[in-house]
Amino acid sequence: MRVDRPAGAPGPGELLVEVEACGVCRTDLHLAEGDLPPHRPGTVPGHEIVGRVLAAGEGVTRHAPGDRVGGAWLRGTCGTCRYCLLGRENLCPHSVYTGWDADGGFTERTLLPADYVYPLPSDADPAQLAPLLCAGIIGYRALRRSDLPAGGRLGLYGFGGSAHLAAQVALAEGATVHVLTRSPAARELALSLGAASAGDAYDAPPEPLDAAVLFAPVGDLVPVALAALDRGGTLAVAGIHLTDIPPLNYQRHLFQERTLCSVTSNTRQDGADFLATAARITLHATVTPYPLDAAPQALADLSADRINGAAVLLP
Repeated sequence: MRVDRPAGAPGPGELLVEVEACGVCRTDLHLAEGDLPPHRPGTVPGHEIVGRVLAAGEGVTRHAPGDRVGGAWLRGTCGTCRYCLLGRENLCPHSVYTGWDADGGFTERTLLPADYVYPLPSDADPAQLAPLLCAGIIGYRALRRSDLPAGGRLGLYGFGGSAHLAAQVALAEGATVHVLTRSPAARELALSLGAASAGDAYDAPPEPLDAAVLFAPVGDLVPVALAALDRGGTLAVAGIHLTDIPPLNYQRHLFQERTLCSVTSNTRQDGADFLATAARITLHATVTPYPLDAAPQALADLSADRINGAAVLLP
């Protein structure tokens, strides 16, 4: 539903940002479809935001009008709990999120906390930058959580906005990548990016895996991916929502020191590290653009797997 709502003036520590592009993330879809409970009624979705600073609030010194910045999922943390003090702010129990706790980027102007935005290159295509700000960052953290060894064999289950970016990072670092996804178009994209193989989501990869990341929100794939791991392999589950996991067989799925772990949001350092990596390897996002008023169609296409790569709204 389209509404007219003023963004307002930036308060202390805030930026008023004119949105140039905003990615459409599967988390937005989970919120729209009720998989995740709303934290605040009527919140504007969108947390892959690229825009220009229009005004800065009191106390902001790192950003000025005209600067290009990126707004991401993690919007705020307490800074004082044991997790924040240990550098694990993604686990902060008081964390808040763009598009869930406060208005996001499915709009023309939005307010963002200055301490949680990322500086972005001024001359880059905003549609290319938008998916990096959640799909890219979360995929990067999931890749690191999978404990992929140098030159290792990686399996990616699901191949949408996040996976197709993580694959490029893994390939640039010398990994062999096998993609397992139900979408024929996504399999073609995977092979075009350099994947060694691309099969159906429930297929066995052509060789045992040292690591795997589950991007599809399908719990049935957890035992499938665990069974594909070699001894000592790790499966990282990247999504914020997952359907129920069926019973696991200890001998087949976990014995021989296979590891199953989750991925929860990201730290700001994850974001900085990923954006630096993306610039270094000249990462390319495959995007499908939509006008802002077609946001419902973009979400519907994402739900039906009609998007190859990432969807991006352009106000």
